[in-house]
Amino acid sequence: MDRIQSLELDLDRLVTGLQEVTSAFAGTVAGLDPQATVPTCPEWRVRDLVGHIGQAYRWSAGLVRSRAAAPPPDPRDAEPGGPQEWTTWLRDSAADLVAAITDAGPETDVWTFVGEQPARFWLRRMLADSAVHLADAAITAGRPFTISPDLAADTISEGLGLISTAGAAGLKPELGELRGHGQTLQLRPTDVEPGWLITREADGVTWERRTADADVVVESPVRDLLLVFSRRTTPDDPRLTISGDQALVDHWWDHTSF
Repeated sequence: MDRIQSLELDLDRLVTGLQEVTSAFAGTVAGLDPQATVPTCPEWRVRDLVGHIGQAYRWSAGLVRSRAAAPPPDPRDAEPGGPQEWTTWLRDSAADLVAAITDAGPETDVWTFVGEQPARFWLRRMLADSAVHLADAAITAGRPFTISPDLAADTISEGLGLISTAGAAGLKPELGELRGHGQTLQLRPTDVEPGWLITREADGVTWERRTADADVVVESPVRDLLLVFSRRTTPDDPRLTISGDQALVDHWWDHTSF
């Protein structure tokens, strides 16, 4: 498959971003009932969500060290310990991933589900995954979702990079429904620049980081764009301003998943 598009954040920011999001996640789940259901991932309990984060860090660290494929583990098999141990376990898991990438070299090719990529792929992937699950934790806790705008923006770009990768529909067949005939969607954040111009082409999705006119424009702070992009809120969320062809946004939302 194609190489994923170049980084928008440098390696140091990806590392500090992972630490930042991991700490925010740990703080958000502190005090929650481990058996409580996560509304945005109803098949998981809070303990499963915590287990997934730390387990995914350690699993991806193992992929970097072995440079070979390994099946994704079941979050229910993770052993994060009791709630009082979660913060330490999560931070240690993040440190394990950073150490694996540092030792291997961030530009060393390793296995990924989209073909060989530099080891730093897993740092960015885990940061993006944790950013979305931070939203899950905040929704579960009934707290506002907060994230640095640069991390929210890079999570959107990382997701678009995966969606637009050649063969993406082979991994998630519903993405094949995003093919089109030049229809354009503009994600326009009010607090960072530029936005994202997404085009539905006959052979898949393409995108650029630029602000432009489009068939439909979705405007809000980047945090809220991330929520709708990751399906943690719906297109009718009043925090979003949508102008143009609403059906394009609804179609996109219906055929993406994270």
